[in-house]
Amino acid sequence: MYLVVGLGNPGDEYRHTRHNVGFDVIDLMADKYNVSINRIKFKGVCAEINIGSNKVILLKPSTYMNLSGESVREASSFYKIPNENIIILHDDISLDAGKLRIRSKGSAGGHNGLKSIIENLSSDMFVRIKIGVGKPERALIPHVLGRFSSEQRILVEKTFEATIQATQTIIEKGCSEAMNQFNGFNA
Repeated sequence: MYLVVGLGNPGDEYRHTRHNVGFDVIDLMADKYNVSINRIKFKGVCAEINIGSNKVILLKPSTYMNLSGESVREASSFYKIPNENIIILHDDISLDAGKLRIRSKGSAGGHNGLKSIIENLSSDMFVRIKIGVGKPERALIPHVLGRFSSEQRILVEKTFEATIQATQTIIEKGCSEAMNQFNGFNA
């Protein structure tokens, strides 16, 4: 069993912002697998799909970014999902819009959502797919809570498709295979 978590902030004012790319990908995965992300559980909303022979829980925490770990901990504990079967989809300002990078473990790198997950799991041993949102020109918070230009949005939506494919590859063939195939992706 796998847990795929898209990070973001709940509420229409955050919809399609750079910080909510994880939510965007989870919504696209739900559409692709013809499910609704509407079950309120684990301090979030979730749905269940199958990828290959694996049961997969899709989760969007409702805790706001900085407390995402509470939701991840509750879901992974309930289903007894090992940390290496947790996949976190999140924004990354160190990558240009349209790029993605997969890591099997690592630090929070200044990302408060990842920091919360590491604290709540007492481990950094979980897969993360970093979705590039570009470096802020000035202040960080207005950048991550802002929206993409129309040109950037086209690139990022291509990256969302690659993120879904990378997630499927991780689940079916392993993280190393996904890293070989998708690290360096540039829309």
